Amino acid sequence: MPELPEVETVRRGLIPVMEGQVIAQAEVRRPDLRWPFPDRMADRLTGRRVLRLGRRSKYILAELDSGETLIIHLGMSGRMLISGEAPGRFHRDHPATERHDHVVLHMEHGARITFNDARRFGAMDLTPTEAVEDHWLIRNLGPEPLGNAFDEEYLLTRLAGRNTPVKAALLDQRVVSGLGNIYVCEALFRAQISPKRKAGRISKARIRGLVPVIREVLRDAIAAGGSSLRDYRQADGELGYFQHRFDVYDREGEPCRTPGCTGTIARIVQSGRSSFYCPRCQR
Repeated sequence: MPELPEVETVRRGLIPVMEGQVIAQAEVRRPDLRWPFPDRMADRLTGRRVLRLGRRSKYILAELDSGETLIIHLGMSGRMLISGEAPGRFHRDHPATERHDHVVLHMEHGARITFNDARRFGAMDLTPTEAVEDHWLIRNLGPEPLGNAFDEEYLLTRLAGRNTPVKAALLDQRVVSGLGNIYVCEALFRAQISPKRKAGRISKARIRGLVPVIREVLRDAIAAGGSSLRDYRQADGELGYFQHRFDVYDREGEPCRTPGCTGTIARIVQSGRSSFYCPRCQR
C-alpha cells in the first residue's frame, strides 16, 4: 500500500493539473471500489473548480468550489495518472481506456486524470469541506509526522508504558498518521532501535532522537519520488526511486550497510507484517 511519501508525491504531481482548474466532465465507470461511491458523484464533480489539493495521512483531499471535498485513497494498487495537456509541464497523449480505469476526470484545459485500480481497494468519497476532519476515515488519525504537532514530547507521551513492540506502535495510525511498514523499518534502522523492543521500555533520549529520524526518512523518500514496489507509479507515470536506497527493507540476508558492522539483515513477522532489521546494530 502506498505510504505517506508515495501519496505526497502523487499529490505534488497533480497540483499543476488540478489546483485552480475546472473539472469539465467526470466519469464514474462503476458503482464502487472498496466501498460504494457517493450518490451522484459524477454530477457533483462535473463543473467544479479544485480550489486546493491537500493531503491528510494517506488521503488526497481535493477541495472544491461547491463546498465539498473529494477524499481519495489509493488503496493497494490505485494510480492517479495524467495524460493530455498539462499547463507548463508536458504533453502525454490520452491512452486508450483500460479495464481498471474506474474514475476519469476530464479537466477544462485538456488534461485527463485517470484513477486506475486493479485490485479495487481504493476509495473516493465526497464530504462537506468544513467537516473533513470529522469524516470517519480521518477523525481518528494521529498527527502528521512532518507537522509541528508530532514532536519529541508528544511521542514520549504516546509511547510511555506501552507493552507493544515499537514497530507496532509506530504503525498505529492513531499514534502517528501516514507511516507504513517500509518507512517504519527504515526509520528504526537509522535510529538503531530494534523493531522487537517494547515501546514503553525505550529510553527517553532514544525516543526523542527517533522523531527527527522519522522526518528525515520521509523527506528523503519524498525527494526520491517514493518507492516503486508492485503497482505504485507517480502521477506522470514515472517510477519512484527510494527503493534503491533501502537500508533494510526487503534486504533479508544481505550485509548491513552500517560502516564497521558485520551483521546481515534479518526478517521477522510481526502482526502479520515483515520487519527487516540488523540484529547487531538495532537494540
